[in-house]
Amino acid sequence: MAAQRSRRWGTTVALTVVCVLVCAVAFAGAVAVLMPGGRDRSTTAAAGPVTPSVPTPSVPTPSEPLPSDPIEAVDTPASPPPTTPVAVTGTYECTGYSGIESKVPVQMVLDDTFVWGDDPPYRVGDGNGDVNWRSDPYKKPSWYLWLHSLRWLGQGIEAGAKGDRTALRHVMAIIQDWVRDNPYSWKGDVGAWESTMHRTNVLLCARQAVLTGLHVRSLPTQYAWLDQSLLDHAKFMTENWGGPWNHGTDESIALFGVGCTLKRADLKSLALQRLTEAITTAIDPQGSTNEQSIGYAMFNYLLWGRATTALKRCGSDPGPVIEERRRVLSEWLALATKSTGELHQVGDAIRQTPLGGTGTPLEYAATLGQHGTKPARRTAVYDAGYVFGRTGWGETRPFTQESTYSIRFGPGRRLHGHDDHMSITYSSHGRDILIDPGNSGYQLDKWQTWTKSQAAHNVMTIPSAKTASVETRLVRAAMAPTSEYYTLTDSPAIGVQRTRDVLVLKDPDLIVTLDRGQSASDQRYETLWHLAPDQKVTVQSATTAVAAKPGDSSKIYLLQIPYRQQLPADAITLAEGRQDPVQGWYFPDIFHRLPAPVVKFNRTGSTATILSAVVPAASTEKVAFSTRTVGTMFFIDLTVGPRRTTIRVQPDGRLTRIL
Repeated sequence: MAAQRSRRWGTTVALTVVCVLVCAVAFAGAVAVLMPGGRDRSTTAAAGPVTPSVPTPSVPTPSEPLPSDPIEAVDTPASPPPTTPVAVTGTYECTGYSGIESKVPVQMVLDDTFVWGDDPPYRVGDGNGDVNWRSDPYKKPSWYLWLHSLRWLGQGIEAGAKGDRTALRHVMAIIQDWVRDNPYSWKGDVGAWESTMHRTNVLLCARQAVLTGLHVRSLPTQYAWLDQSLLDHAKFMTENWGGPWNHGTDESIALFGVGCTLKRADLKSLALQRLTEAITTAIDPQGSTNEQSIGYAMFNYLLWGRATTALKRCGSDPGPVIEERRRVLSEWLALATKSTGELHQVGDAIRQTPLGGTGTPLEYAATLGQHGTKPARRTAVYDAGYVFGRTGWGETRPFTQESTYSIRFGPGRRLHGHDDHMSITYSSHGRDILIDPGNSGYQLDKWQTWTKSQAAHNVMTIPSAKTASVETRLVRAAMAPTSEYYTLTDSPAIGVQRTRDVLVLKDPDLIVTLDRGQSASDQRYETLWHLAPDQKVTVQSATTAVAAKPGDSSKIYLLQIPYRQQLPADAITLAEGRQDPVQGWYFPDIFHRLPAPVVKFNRTGSTATILSAVVPAASTEKVAFSTRTVGTMFFIDLTVGPRRTTIRVQPDGRLTRIL
């Protein structure tokens, strides 16, 4: 048993290494809170570009599937898994094609033409199902992966299931061509390897289409190769398990599908064993996933729902743990949902609205409080490194007018995480105030480097030092009815210390931060505030920048409040749409990039003390501040329209609302 575990671990490490290597060259298609530690805290074929005989669909929108692992897009179900009891049929249901097929109608399938993402359609075969599986016209491993996934055949498979014999013959010819041209083991071809689980599901869907389309109960002998290929795919996944994260979970579901379809109890048992092992790592007892991405947390919620449905339908008992972990993940995701109805775009994530199971806290957040169960708390701190908070759930003001925020801390970057520790995202007045620039994909280029870097997030950066992914500690948290306070600290570069104190207020809704940096040598310190691409920024003085969308009913004041250091001549600078070095961009999804303004508060020296206030206000409201010192205490008096508040800054940096 120990030897088996060792082999499995070695395989997992090898697969992870391959995923990371591919990630380096490719891009693909979540009122009391305790401190960390408390569980209940709150080319043989003709090939080339073609003009398809059907209209080319529009480019993907932000609602389309997001990436699911280092080189692919997530297999996101069209809707949440059913919450009603699952009928035991002894079968494995076709899981669909993740939207990959939506841009490849039947005629394009018959023409052997493939399209993915925003690249032009490309004819990969000779029109008779003889495909050049080495086609790679755009030099994008994700494109290549989805070619090998066979998901683009989805509309042809569905047409065949409905009786279209021409479509059925052609898709089966393409699938058989893949099997002939890619004999076991295809491990040496990373695109074929990484798409194995997805291709397995396509083979299962195709098998069902043959039975349905031909009106037979058993697979005709001319398709015996299909069952053999399914067994080869099962063997491959048995020997190359991706481990306890979304990739391995997807593999286990597909492996179970082969076992269920071919009546192989051993394959079903192995898949169930792996799922049972993975769930406690994939989703922790507090509901956080191991992906370091809110987008992937949403995907995992749906993925594990699909797993339980598949197990139950085929007569296997998934046990209680998956359901319990999904339950706490539902609340995690609800708290990770902004008042705008979208998820905070943290880590590798696109702009998306959540999907919630009936009656869950996630459904409550997704439907803006119209359905589901209201979460029991409005703020939460999670050991995995997330703080989520909001002014409320629409009890005393419209749901969309609540303010919501996220803060990151915790272990260093891994999987789908970014170097975003201490970063804040914030929404208020029905719109985004502070944004995360999103996910550019996994092409190893300057865009990926930037989106994952500190410079792409709302943090104090040290651009003059060589920074690294490090652990960031949350050392203090205090909750009050109209404010929340946090202190975070880390050492992002050798010899450099960084501390951020954060005070989030309700009525008036605003955020105050105190960033402090210290180094043995002079450094450049920049506290960055990333704003939405529709914002136009005006620097009014050394202390004040104002951002607004022309004609909008709200605006944003970004205040740099003098504290302990004299403001330099370049106290506030702006960046937008820069390419060298990259700065000032936003990715709503992996196919689109928009210029977006970044406001920088700057210092140079061995130490830096940057006191900031991010104040959303109605366009008609005046925002002003004054400061005073009483003994060792520093006070900020802030006025937002008719509302006043006073904040005390203690010598140790602690921020407290006193009015």
